[in-house]
Amino acid sequence: MERVYNFSAGPSMLPVPVLEQAQKEMLCYGNTGMSVMEMSHRSKDYEDIIYGAEALLRELMGISDNYEVLFLQGGASTQFAAIPLNLFKNKKADYVITGQWAKKAAAEAARYGDVNIVASSADKTFTYIPKLDKSTFSKDADYFYITANNTIYGTRYTQFPDTGDIPLVADISSNIMSEVMDVNKFGILYAGAQKNVGPAGLTIVIIRKDLIGNALDICPNMLNYKTHADARSMFNTPPCYAIYISKLVFEWIKGMGGVSQLQKINEEKAGILYDFLDESKMFRGTVVKEDRSLMNVPFVTDDEELNAKFIKEAKENGFVNLKGHRTVGGMRASIYNAMPLEGVKKLVEFMKKFESENK
Repeated sequence: MERVYNFSAGPSMLPVPVLEQAQKEMLCYGNTGMSVMEMSHRSKDYEDIIYGAEALLRELMGISDNYEVLFLQGGASTQFAAIPLNLFKNKKADYVITGQWAKKAAAEAARYGDVNIVASSADKTFTYIPKLDKSTFSKDADYFYITANNTIYGTRYTQFPDTGDIPLVADISSNIMSEVMDVNKFGILYAGAQKNVGPAGLTIVIIRKDLIGNALDICPNMLNYKTHADARSMFNTPPCYAIYISKLVFEWIKGMGGVSQLQKINEEKAGILYDFLDESKMFRGTVVKEDRSLMNVPFVTDDEELNAKFIKEAKENGFVNLKGHRTVGGMRASIYNAMPLEGVKKLVEFMKKFESENK
């Protein structure tokens, strides 16, 4: 069977050259005589993989020496608790609610301290990024939290809030390495790998060093950033294979010309799809123009039956996982780094054909 165009929000498609390389090395990695899956994480060969992955990530994202890069487990959702447990001193934090994941993160933090909801876009089903008023920011917050790209609702921050001396914390699970970001603006950046980097099981945390070592007494050892920073992500067995695949993805990104080059391609891909949605008489995007995501594009028709028909016929034509999240309905195309330009062009061709046949 031929490979499909997989528009899943995560786990999502991986670059074909990465899968081919992994296939080639499945039984025997280098001259080790074994698969990466069988390798001791304490071996020299595995250390070369994990530290090589870290070095590439630092290079590609421009991560300076005053940040630690941690390869962790537990998914991005575990960070909802780890962040307050590590950063709370005054036990107060500011949160902007732009979707389900920010909402869940805020609810988790509220178990350990006071959460100030600075702004929310819940009033319009999270179809926009709210404008922020600095007078609503807490002067004594331990950190300021945002979700940089909203996978479900298809919104993204095009400008990040200026929080002064208060560390800015961002969930970048669905837009990591999709566009150039100034890491130095943030106290913590974190991402689950399964959308834009590698397979599920790995969580990447980029944390400024001065924010490490102040965890609350109740913080479990496994959620304490100091534990993992001191052990260079090897306190316990890391998600070895997910890190190996991520390293291959980093090599692929470097070969593509780096993050800035991918950003240009991502802007072109998103532009093609949004341009069609703006012209279409049948389909429409759900997000205000200025806050549209480059990675996740939700769209609908005005008829539930037509939505279902489109999803069914799209699948029959090799465009899979286009069903929207239950809270939005309709459709959603996730067009992460690994989605080729050709995939988006073919999807739009199919949408045009569907529209002409179902007037």
